[in-house]
Amino acid sequence: MIKTTQFKNGTVTFSDTGKGKVVVLLHGFLGSHLIWKSTIDYLSSSFRVIAIDLPGHGKTDCFGYVHTMELMAKCVKSVMDGLGLKKYVLVGHSMGGYVALAFADLFPDNMRGLCLFHSTAYADNDQKKKDRSRSIKVVKASHLVYTEEVIKNLFAPNHKETLKNEINFAQTIAAQTSQQSIIAALEGMKDRPNRDVILGMAPYPIMMIIGRLDNVLAANDLLEQAELIQKKHILLLENDGHMGFLESTEITNNELKKFLNICFR
Repeated sequence: MIKTTQFKNGTVTFSDTGKGKVVVLLHGFLGSHLIWKSTIDYLSSSFRVIAIDLPGHGKTDCFGYVHTMELMAKCVKSVMDGLGLKKYVLVGHSMGGYVALAFADLFPDNMRGLCLFHSTAYADNDQKKKDRSRSIKVVKASHLVYTEEVIKNLFAPNHKETLKNEINFAQTIAAQTSQQSIIAALEGMKDRPNRDVILGMAPYPIMMIIGRLDNVLAANDLLEQAELIQKKHILLLENDGHMGFLESTEITNNELKKFLNICFR
């Protein structure tokens, strides 16, 4: 069921499906709750699944010139408080993982578990910050050309022919993101802090899903980062890029369900 709630001076859209223990799905940059369709369909037979359109994405309003990860985390908290929900597992894809980490930092008492789905606890390095600044210039010139190319690059090279439908699906969702919303997210990601301390300190289980062929986040760097986690669960997708839930849907759904069962034990 699609629902809306108010946050600051705008509207947030989210889906609320299934019954039981609660898992929150946070999409990545240029996504929306729709990108999780297969995951929602699978998990909602066992759990209550909340999938939120983050600020400036999907049908959720844009809230200014910069969407910090903290602002997005507070938006998520507002949705969950409005539903009267206290404890849940956060699953964040890419940028959604940065938001989930900001949430874990701000609201640790609400955490039952955390899944970083092709995401990192480290801040952007200097080169990555320069790349984001360059991206903002490209977005100002033509945001639709930008979104199309970015999405294509998220899939492993060997999937660009075999997963054309999935790529088109993700591109269609990305194309709905406004120019200002794209810039606000890029600025927010560029300025986020390191949150690796959470990986080492968290008392709850943390899962990292890693694509061996990820063009955005190097697999070896993420595997090294995973060693910080006390209660770690690692899924390494040998043939996938940055979009495992679309590249290896069945495997990721099954492993995610196993992880959620551990979190709610």
